[in-house]
Amino acid sequence: MHLKISVKEQKLHVYCDDNERVKSFVISTALKGVGQNKGSFCTPLGQHIVRAKIGDGAPIFSEFVARRLTGKIWSPTISVSDSKEDWILTRILWLSGLEVGFNRLGNQDTMQRFIYIHGTNDLDNLGKPSSHGCIRMDNYDIIDLFDQIKVGDHVLISEI
Repeated sequence: MHLKISVKEQKLHVYCDDNERVKSFVISTALKGVGQNKGSFCTPLGQHIVRAKIGDGAPIFSEFVARRLTGKIWSPTISVSDSKEDWILTRILWLSGLEVGFNRLGNQDTMQRFIYIHGTNDLDNLGKPSSHGCIRMDNYDIIDLFDQIKVGDHVLISEI
């Protein structure tokens, strides 16, 4: 399997190894657009791999902080005063860039920027750029995707 993420379409497409598209998901990329630099809050472009899969078997809507389960479960009824702007929920696919000098090493390292594909609490903004750099997905969709792919699978993030 491999993934193609279209920033323009705000879609993540799943392909079999024979390049046949098997599924597509609505996503949300960065509000600040695309870019590789650390601290930019942009979604990085280029060739990546899934470096790690985190959260296998965790309950849906489980919260992660620094890639660790907190024990909290998000729900829409959480009061505004208790909610966070950008929860990382349900599952994490941690990305690592493959293009040295573009999205790997130095000031442009996707992995060191902690760029993930993950579930979100911001479901109303799926389909439009609104993240802090990561690729956000519906929580049911991230479980579906998580179960289909393996560590090492390729991920292309492009503007088109």
